[in-house]
Amino acid sequence: MIENFDESFPLARAFTISRGSRSAAQVLSVRICREGFEGRGEAVPYARYGESLASVRAQVEALPEGVSRQELQEALPPGAARNAVDCALWDLEAKRTGVPVWRLAGLARPEPVVTAYTLSLDTAEAMEARAREEAHRPILKIKLGTPDDMPRLEAVRRGAPRATIIVDANEGWSAGIYADLAPHLQRLGVAMVEQPLPAGEDAALIGLARPVPVCADESCHDRASLPGLAGKYDMANIKLDKTGGLTEALALRDAARAAGYDIMVGCMVGSSLAMAPAHLVAQGVSVVDLDGPLLLARDREPAMRHDAQGLHPAEPALWG
Repeated sequence: MIENFDESFPLARAFTISRGSRSAAQVLSVRICREGFEGRGEAVPYARYGESLASVRAQVEALPEGVSRQELQEALPPGAARNAVDCALWDLEAKRTGVPVWRLAGLARPEPVVTAYTLSLDTAEAMEARAREEAHRPILKIKLGTPDDMPRLEAVRRGAPRATIIVDANEGWSAGIYADLAPHLQRLGVAMVEQPLPAGEDAALIGLARPVPVCADESCHDRASLPGLAGKYDMANIKLDKTGGLTEALALRDAARAAGYDIMVGCMVGSSLAMAPAHLVAQGVSVVDLDGPLLLARDREPAMRHDAQGLHPAEPALWG
């Protein structure tokens, strides 16, 4: 039996990017029950990719009851619906066999990972104040994506002079804005910039100087995306809601590395149930951005543990 239901997790504070703002994480949860065992998965539909809770729910409900993980890869396209079901099937297999997902997937035992912490888009003054509050964190990710981002960059660096800073423009810049900002990204010690141009216009990156690594997010969904990144990007951001689950995410990680890209593992804003499978993909990658649960006012129980060592692997009671 494949069940699905909507859940809402309030955020600790409003989350704003160049495309809009939200105060809660709206997720679709999937539960698959077979032979007395239960597997769970979570997905975050993303309007940028034409998804909604209703559309993702319809995709899940159209699946045959006994669909296997292998059949699922052909039954649904990459996206949130396939992600929730794929992760639930991995969890189900782990519960049924008593073998953790990392071992089923042929991976090494997972260790804690240091995750970035996101500061959402705001005025320069507000972002500097938030940077000061969070300056103890080793990596800060700042949401930008407007024509007047330079004061924000300067302000965050003042607020957190020792933190590693990564920048996410969420497709909000033009080629001209990026070219103007690029040397300042380097001057301010920014470690990476994510998706500076719209996915449909990123050919303009070819030939432009990249003084700091440029990471593909909206331009990279699954392995089929990789040929289109050549000459434009240095890194690929893997998100399970884009790949359509853990199965393709692991395959994309291997293929992207083989093609010469560094790897970032990111997330939509969701609960620990969504981060648990992504945590396996995040082992040993260059940048981890799995702070979804850290942005929530309340998480699931049991939640993934986060401390000075980083974000710890999920307990089996949660997933995997």
